[in-house]
Amino acid sequence: MEQSWSEAVILHWRLPVRVAADHMPPGTVPEVFDGSSWVGLIGFRMSRTRLGTVLPLPYLGSFTEVNVRLYSRADDGSRGIVFLSLDAPRLPVVLAARAAGIPYVWSRCRPTGAGRPAPVCGYEVARRGRQPGTRFAVRPDLATQADDELSLQLTARYGAHIGVAGTTFFLPVSHRPWPLHPAELLHLEDGLLDAAGLAVAGPPESVLFSPGVRVVFGRPWSVPAGRS
Repeated sequence: MEQSWSEAVILHWRLPVRVAADHMPPGTVPEVFDGSSWVGLIGFRMSRTRLGTVLPLPYLGSFTEVNVRLYSRADDGSRGIVFLSLDAPRLPVVLAARAAGIPYVWSRCRPTGAGRPAPVCGYEVARRGRQPGTRFAVRPDLATQADDELSLQLTARYGAHIGVAGTTFFLPVSHRPWPLHPAELLHLEDGLLDAAGLAVAGPPESVLFSPGVRVVFGRPWSVPAGRS
């Protein structure tokens, strides 16, 4: 399967390793960058989804997603994402993903912001009922590249660790490195991190924007059960 992920807003906070460890699936441990684990709040637009090379999915494969994530590694050398939640508006996608062990939430998700000459990019999530949501927006500095080591480490993820019935699978994803730009955080009202059981203090330490990448999903494999 192939998809395009575009207009990504990428926010990160430091998180104690012991807190991240409580959310790791079997056979994985938290990845540590710059002395910390990290939690990410990421919004982007998904589009141009294809199954194989010929079957486009114009409706089910095009929507806004906002996810909360941690970072993991395993003894087999895989380094991935552990998703705590993924909000999306397409109910069939949500149901299929949840059946596969991926914690999607059926929500109203939409992009916000304005275009040129002063681009602003943001996302808004409203979950059903009185559940928590999120609203955030940034102004990217498109004239500057974010190529520092921390920015590259936080976005160099080429797969996800997914726990299903006591077994952990690694789902590989191939793409070129994210083109990254620093961004100014304009506003943030978030309840998704708290809903995932994570408490962070203050604004995100890392605020990035990417115009996006084209991704290709590979075939998953099971991760050894031993702890790293």
